[in-house]
Amino acid sequence: MSWAHKAETLAARIALRTLGALGPAASSNLGGAVARVFGPLLPVSRVAHANLRAAMPELDAAARRRVVRGVWDNLGRTAGELPHLVDLRETEAGPGWELVGGDTLRWLAAKGGPAIFFSGHIGNWEMLPIAAAARGVPVSPFYRSAENKQIDAMIQDLRRRAARADIKMFAKGAVGARQSLAHLLRGGRLGLLIDQKMNDGIEARFFGLPAMTAPALAGLALRLRCPVIPSYVERLGPARFRVTCEQPLDAPDTGNRTADVASLTQEVNDTLERWIRAKPESWLWLHRRWPRASIEPSSAP
Repeated sequence: MSWAHKAETLAARIALRTLGALGPAASSNLGGAVARVFGPLLPVSRVAHANLRAAMPELDAAARRRVVRGVWDNLGRTAGELPHLVDLRETEAGPGWELVGGDTLRWLAAKGGPAIFFSGHIGNWEMLPIAAAARGVPVSPFYRSAENKQIDAMIQDLRRRAARADIKMFAKGAVGARQSLAHLLRGGRLGLLIDQKMNDGIEARFFGLPAMTAPALAGLALRLRCPVIPSYVERLGPARFRVTCEQPLDAPDTGNRTADVASLTQEVNDTLERWIRAKPESWLWLHRRWPRASIEPSSAP
């Protein structure tokens, strides 16, 4: 391990221990306070402003600044809540989560067989597998592994302990793709965050703009004819969430596989857009979701 990775690992351990010594709400508040002060000053915030100008032109400059500040607040809170995921329970008040769509999870638990959950980087997206597992539907997330292997192992351990189950997790890449397919074929449930740009994906519309989108979800769902469950997390307060599992999407079956993949992929993007428009500050506007030709960052907010 390089000295840089050793230093990163030590810093991560100290941060987790420090935040873990606080209560969930206090840790969330601290993370949010730090991020919303410093985050908007970082160069990456220009990407968020440019994304908002193109995707939601109805927002004026002041509204965009409020959204970007809210994005950083949510991101900081999500980081602050990470050490406390294992402590959070389904509850009607205070730190924890409530569930909308329990009927969908009960149906899946009784039905058995494979299913694909999809969401985006909305609210505290880490809560989705936790809530599903608590209702008897373990969901294996597809994730981007950290470059630092020790930090990656720390994060995966936190996720497993929070789900209270030895759930499988699949790293993005060819190996993870094969493992996730085998998992589905055995009747497992897979969780995908489907809101990031994929250069070798297919073009679909997102906020009315062309957006390269991963077709894997649609391809797997149509191949296995398994349910596709839209799910997202709404932040209600410090370490307080509403987890919603909507009814399965209606998968097309026209006999034209290429057209069906495109249609289902577009329906996924339309669903994500609906959630984001309802609460723009809850989504991670900081990444380059659209082609540079459509999004031109500038120095001014």
